[in-house]
Amino acid sequence: MTHQELLRPPGTRVVELDIEGMTCASCVNRVEKKLGKLDGVAATVNLPLESAYVTVPEGVTDEQLVDTVNAAGYKARIRRQHPTGGDAGDLRQHAEQASGATAQLRPRLILAAILTVPVFLVSMVPAFQFPNWGWVVAVLALPVVTWAAWPFHRAAAINARHLASTMDTLVSLGVASAYLFSAWQLLADPRMTEHPGIEDMSGGLYFEVASVVTTFLLLGRYLEANAKQKAGDALQALLNLGAKDATVLCNGNEEKIPADLLQVGDVLVVRPGEKIATDGVVVEGASAVDASLVTGESVPVEVGPDSRVTGATINTSGRLLVRATRVGSETTLAQMARLVSQAQTGKAPIARLADRISGVFVPVVLALAVLTFVLWLLLAGPAGDGNHLRQAFTAAVAVLVIACPCALGLATPVGLLAGTGRGAQLGILIKGPQVLEDTRTVDTVLLDKTGTVTTGVLAVDATAAFPGFQEQDVLQLAGVLEAASEHPVARAIAAAAAAAMPSLGATDDAGRLPSVQGFSSAPGGGVSGTVDGRAVLAGRSGWLEQNGIVLDEGQRALLSSAEEGGATAICVALDGKAAGIISLRDTVKEGSAAAVGRLKALGLRPILLTGDNAAVAAQVAAAVGIEAEDVYAGVLPEGKVEAVRKLQAGGSTVAMAGDGVNDAAALAQADLGIAMGSGTDVAIEAGDLTVMGNDLAQVAQAIELSRKTLGTIKTNLFWAFFYNAVGIPVAALGLLNPMIAGAAMAASSVLVVANSLRLRSFGT
Repeated sequence: MTHQELLRPPGTRVVELDIEGMTCASCVNRVEKKLGKLDGVAATVNLPLESAYVTVPEGVTDEQLVDTVNAAGYKARIRRQHPTGGDAGDLRQHAEQASGATAQLRPRLILAAILTVPVFLVSMVPAFQFPNWGWVVAVLALPVVTWAAWPFHRAAAINARHLASTMDTLVSLGVASAYLFSAWQLLADPRMTEHPGIEDMSGGLYFEVASVVTTFLLLGRYLEANAKQKAGDALQALLNLGAKDATVLCNGNEEKIPADLLQVGDVLVVRPGEKIATDGVVVEGASAVDASLVTGESVPVEVGPDSRVTGATINTSGRLLVRATRVGSETTLAQMARLVSQAQTGKAPIARLADRISGVFVPVVLALAVLTFVLWLLLAGPAGDGNHLRQAFTAAVAVLVIACPCALGLATPVGLLAGTGRGAQLGILIKGPQVLEDTRTVDTVLLDKTGTVTTGVLAVDATAAFPGFQEQDVLQLAGVLEAASEHPVARAIAAAAAAAMPSLGATDDAGRLPSVQGFSSAPGGGVSGTVDGRAVLAGRSGWLEQNGIVLDEGQRALLSSAEEGGATAICVALDGKAAGIISLRDTVKEGSAAAVGRLKALGLRPILLTGDNAAVAAQVAAAVGIEAEDVYAGVLPEGKVEAVRKLQAGGSTVAMAGDGVNDAAALAQADLGIAMGSGTDVAIEAGDLTVMGNDLAQVAQAIELSRKTLGTIKTNLFWAFFYNAVGIPVAALGLLNPMIAGAAMAASSVLVVANSLRLRSFGT
């Protein structure tokens, strides 16, 4: 079950639609309203992705959704599922649609540009004028305002049939009015351009305005289409990471098949340099796997039998046999794509304001344009004054053109596209726009110790021998004994003993540790056996005492000192006597201290949360730079939730970072849940942000990226509002030529997209 499914009302399902014909925020608002009129239906529409994410109750069919959108004047269809992306949608199809949009606009733009240049020069430069030049200009401008501007006229007509208006309504009316008014003027007085260079005669012609506005707007829309395609490239690249083919081991024979046909349980052969086709478990072989494309971490991970591997990662060295555990839409790669796609479809609360405004914006602008025209005629001079008629018309057209809310509709979704896409490349998944708002207000971050701040793997830190014994004997003999156990502590001691073999000299001819006889294990106590004819016991001090080995006062002091220092202490006895202590620690991850520093620099108060004892917690906190008073030790899973609630009750806005099942409840309770992707699916589903690696630095990077994305969206919205707030009054006062208005409108949209695309360089 996905995060979105957990949050939606019971008894509902989610349908994703592809929608053609939307051009601005008004279109988005119209589609959402129409779908929302269906009983129990809630829709979120995304303009750049040309899609809708619709929550549908029982009883509402897919056909009803499609018919409702089509009835609103747009074209909808149910989105096909991508074989590797599940309900993330067919992004390759979207990429083809975006490419098709640019291909359709290109010839119109080229024709408009070619014809507009002579129209502009002849109309504006007396030196280029010739007798009756107005008729030639009218003919040259006609293809521009009809065929080249057809996308605007068509969209305006479709919406007009449904008694609706959008950005295209403003553009179509502005262009058509300029051309038709000019044609009427020329027909009414054919002598207007009979003599070249007489400006007062031809001042009522606006053919160049209609042509230049059309060209500028086509250029802006063409650049938008290109930029929107680039903004979605990161997610498209994410899906393209997956292997296309896989080599399957079947009855001892290798067979290459498409990765889409893999089944759970298939055994894959992965040679050095090849991609692992799907999520699975290594059944044979050892290698280093480069997971940087998925997790964002640059250091390859060593894997061997029973190691879990992720699809789309690269086998760098040895040959591996991998048993598939997840295929198709259940793989980690597909889940990443699904989360990113759903996040891009959603809307931040701040974007809802833009939608509400855009819903009434176009009708208000139409009224303002009419009012501007009327007021200019009434207030600017005596009735019948041709000059004032031209001024009134110019001001009205400028209002229509400058007010087009393109930038308003692009401000949020293009920012989300760029930010979440860049996050996916860095191994950071943002589950929804609301998360962006949450990161802005967070002031406290709870860090689970094991697996988040530390590796979660014990390692031998020190070996202390009691008088009469040698440290090398204590470590070696204990290591031989522990090698027969599967306990994590035993494996750590055995690994340390094996690593120290060259200095021990008590190995067999093959260089291996000697074997153990009579091995026995007491769960929760210790292990015993005979090594090289010597009786060896290793375990907790209490268990050794149960076996007749009592530590003296000095030995107990050493044991207490090790435990108080935050170590897990194992006592070793040889031939019935206490021989020494082996201290183990959960090692702090490389980079955790720097990551804590980055969190502090972001204005966050880091708090260490752990179920370990206070001594261990204090030692880890000191190592990474967390204050002693910001350590919560000995906390049970339910206690983690209580810790979050306590901080929230104290006025803190809390983020929680964790990777285990025991962190899931706290992740859900926190204002912002950050799941470490190396952890469990439960933790990932409970979180709001997911970092696919296991590096704490990615947590800080995730918060930085979220805040940067939110900042970009807010900047976009500010300039979109500011542009219209300033531009409309200036145009109404007659201080703005319609050509300049068209250029400014197109430039505002391109600038919003360009500002969003700066997020693509985040983290470089």
